[in-house]
Amino acid sequence: MSKITNIMVEGLDCPDCAKVLELDIARETGVKDVHINFLQGTLSVEGEFDLASVYRRIQNLGYRVKAEENPLRKTQTNKGFSSFWEFLKTRSELKLVLVGIGLLLLSLLLELWDPDKWVILAVQLLALVIAGYPVFQSAFKGLVSSRSLNINFLMSIAAVGAVIIGEPIEAIIMLVLFSLSEAIEGYSNDRVRKVLKEFTELAPQTALVVGADSEKETPVADINIGDRILVRAGERIPLDGIVVDGVSEVNQAPITGESQLIRKEIGDKVFSGTVNGQSTLLVQVSNKAEDTTIQQIINLVTEAQAVKAKSHKFIDQFARYYTPAIVVLALLLAIIPPLFFGQPLLNIGDQYGWLHRALSLLVIGCPCALVISTPVTIISSLIRAARSGVVFKGGIFIEKLARVKLVAFDKTGTLTRGKPVVTQVRAVDCVGNEDCAACQDMLAIACALEKHSSHPLRTAILAAGEREGVIDRYPAAQNLETLNGRGIMGEVNGQTATIGSLALFRADHQTPEKVVEWVRNAEDDGQTTMLICDGNKVRGFISVADEVRPESIRVVDALRKMDIKTIMLTGDNPMVAQNVANSLKVDEIRASLLPKDKLSIIKDLISRYQDVAMVGDGINDSPAMAASGVGMALNGASNGQVLETADVVLLNDDLSRIPFAIRLSRFSTRLIKQNIAFSLSVKFFVAMLALMGLTPLWVAVLADMGVSLLVTLNGMRALRFQEK
Repeated sequence: MSKITNIMVEGLDCPDCAKVLELDIARETGVKDVHINFLQGTLSVEGEFDLASVYRRIQNLGYRVKAEENPLRKTQTNKGFSSFWEFLKTRSELKLVLVGIGLLLLSLLLELWDPDKWVILAVQLLALVIAGYPVFQSAFKGLVSSRSLNINFLMSIAAVGAVIIGEPIEAIIMLVLFSLSEAIEGYSNDRVRKVLKEFTELAPQTALVVGADSEKETPVADINIGDRILVRAGERIPLDGIVVDGVSEVNQAPITGESQLIRKEIGDKVFSGTVNGQSTLLVQVSNKAEDTTIQQIINLVTEAQAVKAKSHKFIDQFARYYTPAIVVLALLLAIIPPLFFGQPLLNIGDQYGWLHRALSLLVIGCPCALVISTPVTIISSLIRAARSGVVFKGGIFIEKLARVKLVAFDKTGTLTRGKPVVTQVRAVDCVGNEDCAACQDMLAIACALEKHSSHPLRTAILAAGEREGVIDRYPAAQNLETLNGRGIMGEVNGQTATIGSLALFRADHQTPEKVVEWVRNAEDDGQTTMLICDGNKVRGFISVADEVRPESIRVVDALRKMDIKTIMLTGDNPMVAQNVANSLKVDEIRASLLPKDKLSIIKDLISRYQDVAMVGDGINDSPAMAASGVGMALNGASNGQVLETADVVLLNDDLSRIPFAIRLSRFSTRLIKQNIAFSLSVKFFVAMLALMGLTPLWVAVLADMGVSLLVTLNGMRALRFQEK
């Protein structure tokens, strides 16, 4: 059975050149499949092969295997870097460039002494060979090993051509600038890789396992479900688990993006990668290291790079034909004008010949800037989103979300909390103050009736009783009896007490008209009501409603300001739906819906608006979310199924991440468009100058590598995107 081996590769500066490595490794005996992830700096090789032979191929093409992984190295040389200058020290080719610069300066000094021109030319050619050796070597191996034309091949042709036309100094300057530019571009790409690596290393690699009479520092990979680990104050939590001892506040921002500290006590769930506060926690492990929430997020972010955006796919296909076309065009440019129109092939005085123009076109024709323009922006956006508790399943969903014109919301559990709460407690004898004794006593009776019931709203009533401190005023009701789904009856404090619907009370009890009016008004506002009596006296009513999330109003308003329409989809009755819609001011509501109805409405909305997002809980709304352009789900950190279902996952329960995700998507899409437009326009402009004979070779190098560097830095701006 073939296996997959992941190899960390250093020195990947240009994505187009890195494909040469991919093609070369594919020719190794026993290799079935190979894929290089340029931005991660990883090479995935599948098959039964000789690993040492693969390492040699990597080194022969001028790349380096990460030192601690490479058996061909005896010492570890890669200690990382914290500054640009430390990074430059790791670039061995720059040492040759410095020697080449020294020889170039020596040749210029020799000219002042007026020695033999052949001596000067020999020194300059030696400088060219030394400074350009890494470039020439990579070009030759790329051509021989993978039969591909990379930027090093183009630069080698341009350098040789410059010598032929009598411009060895320009050839040296061109190679020096190219090597420096490659180093700067490599540094920028390594910064992206470093940020990604920091994100993937959020969780500690060891944990303090607590036994019956011992404590032992243990690798997280060796810890099993059910083991207990001790997390001291200020430490990162190594594994997902349940708190079994201690109370503390935990910073969950690395996972959910929440800025405030979250209180954790016995029975609460904690996530790997989050930071414990001021107290020690004893945690019982609930997930193995490979199944933790942070690991799932890391896997999703990593896999998301492979789900390419449309612009990324377009650029990849474009670049596949672009470089060969440039080579052919440059060849024709060097042949046709001199051969058929009597134009000069070589330079005449200050006028550049057509060979020089063709060489300039070769240099500016490298597709590196185009190829890197989209993926660096996408990975920066994926990391920025994940840092704020939003996980995109791929770059394609960043593009889709940026185009969304309408967001459809499920109501229960999305716009509302999905947990009913008591909204009114109103007794017949209410005196109108917050601590009304009549209202509190009526609530205490309701709690006694609900303690042992299976009523759907019992949790809301008991929570209100606990809040008001009356939950234990009376013991649980005796002889509890269900009244045909209309209420429950039992003995409380020696009297028969009942809680039930208005219909039940109007049929069996003398209900005051003012109580009936109160109940009607509450029901008109979309609340569910229950009347209470003890003995023969109607005490009043309690109303319950599903609480609207406090951030829902702000989110709907933010979307409106972004010219995005909103619609609420719910299975609730129209009156309840309208009440929620009025408070939120959504543009449209659809009520009394089954899951299949939501699916059909989403399809209709897509036909009207083209780009539609559906926000739900990721379970009941799965069909509608799958049919929408972008399915978004809440609370992914606590629900593994949500992580698998949605296209975009909000790791916490905060709807405000939705406007953030859309703004980030729009910003990222703008960066991609800017990079593509800038790359093409600069290349076209400099190419026109080259055709007119106005471009020295070193200017073409600066234009090409400068554009690559600028689009990389521009794409990395997504990492620093700030919320409004």
